[in-house]
Amino acid sequence: MRNYLLLFSLTFCLLACNSETPSSEQSKENEVEENTETTEPTKATLGKEVSYQTDTTIMKGYIASDPSKSGKRPGILVVHEWWGHNDYARKRAEMLAELGYVALAVDMYGDGKKAEHPDDAGKFAKMVMSNMDVAKARFSQAMETLRQHPDTDPEKIAAIGYCFGGGLVLNMAMQGVDVDGVVSFHGSLPTPAELDGAQVKAKMLVCHGAADQFIQASTIDQFKKLMADAKVDMQFESYEGAVHSFTNPDADENGQKFGLPLAYDQKADEASWQEMQQFFGKIFQ
Repeated sequence: MRNYLLLFSLTFCLLACNSETPSSEQSKENEVEENTETTEPTKATLGKEVSYQTDTTIMKGYIASDPSKSGKRPGILVVHEWWGHNDYARKRAEMLAELGYVALAVDMYGDGKKAEHPDDAGKFAKMVMSNMDVAKARFSQAMETLRQHPDTDPEKIAAIGYCFGGGLVLNMAMQGVDVDGVVSFHGSLPTPAELDGAQVKAKMLVCHGAADQFIQASTIDQFKKLMADAKVDMQFESYEGAVHSFTNPDADENGQKFGLPLAYDQKADEASWQEMQQFFGKIFQ
């Protein structure tokens, strides 16, 4: 268990340590291919796989929009856990579509890669977060893909993320990506040495498990102070007794299988989802 905890913690440290704005855009990946949709719609929502490409990598996402809704509506990016773009990320995209949004479950690893073991998950996450130019380019291309969907209001975009994805959306907001808001569920808390609050365009909602063993109390204090000093519009919600991955029903199985302190918490899951809806109601007024 110690080895897995160290690997997991290393991934979180990378999220925090690489949160500074990149000094060069030379490595930024550029769009070269039009989106392609490949699967049939689901019953409840118009859910389709979609490919989008940068100059080095093809990403395989999943976009969902309820066909019973009419008119343009806000778009939400969904960034997966460190396990990669899987059914859980797609399920959340469909849940958002049922609420009336257009949602894109993104692929940050490329080619739809998924990890079955924490060792692989850590390697995939490290490859992305050790090069923030690449991470920002992939996130930005996903955002452009979402904006181009015919049901999306391109002026109203937000992002949510889980675990790895939670830390990533906070990093993207800190780097000035033009989204209205970001929501982190049991994600890492980036704490760069400096933060220019003037460049942060997005409002933030952080949904944190109070018993999460991967986030130290000192990190929480440091993160809150950083946000306050930079005058970032940030709301921090803590759920008593909830540990890491509290929104994912698969957390219990993964925790037992790999000896990690992960567990699903229905109360915290439902409460954080409700907080997210209220947050979106405010930022999309």
